Amino acid sequence: MGGTMSIIIREMTMDDYDRVYKLWTEIQGFGIRSIDDSKEGVERFLRRNPTTSVVAEQNGRIVGAILCGHDGRRGCFYHVCVAGDYRKHGVGHRMVQYCMRALKDEGINKVSLIAFKSNAVGNAFWNGVGWTKREDLNYYEYTLNEENITKFV
Repeated sequence: MGGTMSIIIREMTMDDYDRVYKLWTEIQGFGIRSIDDSKEGVERFLRRNPTTSVVAEQNGRIVGAILCGHDGRRGCFYHVCVAGDYRKHGVGHRMVQYCMRALKDEGINKVSLIAFKSNAVGNAFWNGVGWTKREDLNYYEYTLNEENITKFV
């Protein structure tokens, strides 16, 4: 890996999709949804949230990404990831800071995310950068489209 300062943190665009998807497929235990994470699904997300998602890039390689959006009230991070050989060098932290600044610029004051309990690396990261693990609520979901299947890499 080259120096972390040569890693560019920038807004994600649809031109990045193929390289971001490739990164997702290289991360052990990463869940990819058949519809939401398709090119069309990510394009829909970026159209709705054009300035808040981010990639980390070095020499044309996408080494990190965060899908970040908001509903006008609260921001949410999805698919936060850093390539294995780029972890522990501040890439994730820099991407998180970028997204949080972008959310604040849009008047958003709070951001949340979901990390699987089995994701030891991710949970250690969020605890290490000062995020609060909520113990006072339950998370619920309801599937509207059974065809949106999650495949784990």
